[in-house]
Amino acid sequence: MLRVAHLIAHAVFPAPVVFTSEGLFFVGMGAVFGAYRVAHHREGTLGRVAVVGLGLAAAGCFSVATVLPFLIGPGSLSRPTSTGQLVIVSPRAGEIFRGDPATVPVSLRLSDATIVPITTIHVVPNEGHIHLYLDGSIVAMTGLQTSLSVSPGTHTLRAEFVASDHGPFRPPVHTEVTFEVQPREGAA
Repeated sequence: MLRVAHLIAHAVFPAPVVFTSEGLFFVGMGAVFGAYRVAHHREGTLGRVAVVGLGLAAAGCFSVATVLPFLIGPGSLSRPTSTGQLVIVSPRAGEIFRGDPATVPVSLRLSDATIVPITTIHVVPNEGHIHLYLDGSIVAMTGLQTSLSVSPGTHTLRAEFVASDHGPFRPPVHTEVTFEVQPREGAA
């Protein structure tokens, strides 16, 4: 469920340049379809001129849709920078938890940045959300305190402070720790 929420957070709020590029792509596809229809239903000079015109329009739309993100500027291609610093207070490196599964308390410290509750495309440096990954898979979009139910084994917890659009800062603001979960002693 969290993966779906994560994907929706990224898909629902794309940058305006994405809308423009996608729109140009669809207009180009319409021009290709129009050229095909005219080529198969119109004869003569007018039909040939229409096919060439629609073909040029399609090529132009596809070309602009491809290069537009590069032309609009760095905001569409680069990510904002954050001076935020993130530290995992708990669990500590090498810490052992017992249980099957074990409840692992997660405590983070974020300095020089603020967690905001809303998702927006109006990204402000040093404002964002926390994403938690356990063994490479997102498990929570959270605040600075939570707990995870973790099965036995050696695990890597990665915490990342991301912008309010759920995209990473550049460079990424993240930290990770490896800990272990063991079954309770005497448990079969």
